[in-house]
Amino acid sequence: MSLLVAVDFSAVADDQLEIVSRLAKPNREIYLLHVAEPNPSFVGYEAGPDEVRHDVAVEFKREHDQIHAFADRLREQGHVVNALLVQGPTVQTILEQAEKLEAEVIVVGSHGRGKLFDLVVGSVSAGVIRKSSVPVLVVPTR
Repeated sequence: MSLLVAVDFSAVADDQLEIVSRLAKPNREIYLLHVAEPNPSFVGYEAGPDEVRHDVAVEFKREHDQIHAFADRLREQGHVVNALLVQGPTVQTILEQAEKLEAEVIVVGSHGRGKLFDLVVGSVSAGVIRKSSVPVLVVPTR
């Protein structure tokens, strides 16, 4: 039995970790997933591709360090945790990883930006809820 926890390093991520720590039973495997943006297309960019690649690499390293710091926090509480950093479209990548890892529950955070924002931009949590074949726990911002 495993949990897939999709984090975006916003304020709600701390709440997600707290809830998962309380809900996860001993020996229940926890997968922490951060979906990084795919590599940008270099067509139309003012900066040269080398500079953009460098910026993307720096951001990817920062995200890597953050996801492992989150995993360490849960490990210190006695949980079995795997940290994953995967590039791709967010909703699709979360669902693919959930299937691949045979997750029984997906835990996502909600920023509570409102219906207008969700209508114009979209919501990751709403997309996961609509398309997931497993239960989804949405952790709201405080």
